[in-house]
Amino acid sequence: MEIKISDLLFELLNGKQLEQKQNEAMFLMTLTEDGWPHNAMISVGELTAFDKSTLRLALWQGTTTTENIKRNKRALLAAVYKGRVNYVRLSLESMGALPDQKTSLELFNAKVEAFKEDEAKYAEITTGIQISLLDSESVLARWKNTVKAMRKC
Repeated sequence: MEIKISDLLFELLNGKQLEQKQNEAMFLMTLTEDGWPHNAMISVGELTAFDKSTLRLALWQGTTTTENIKRNKRALLAAVYKGRVNYVRLSLESMGALPDQKTSLELFNAKVEAFKEDEAKYAEITTGIQISLLDSESVLARWKNTVKAMRKC
């Protein structure tokens, strides 16, 4: 049986309307070589959903997160969006350097292995990780190019 993310999380990760989603950030958790959890923040410009069971990630080459994924081929995505906390277990395969980019990004294909959505019954989840881009024009342009390149591969 194919595991899928929710419609709501797909809405966040579909690679569209990046201007409206530019403040959303998520945690991408991996394991270090010595077995410790490692957290990294990831944006909607570095992650796109092709469908509800397949994602693509464009991560900076040489980072701890990228090296952990190349070694373990696993990660956990945690995203808070519209009052829900989403946990997505991913199995990943490197696709090499992201083509047609001026940045040093490595592309990963990700299969959804497990999905859990939390919603507090006793409280409203009002926000997750929020960011404010320092130069939104250039960052959004880079994100759009990255998402476009991820979709071509």
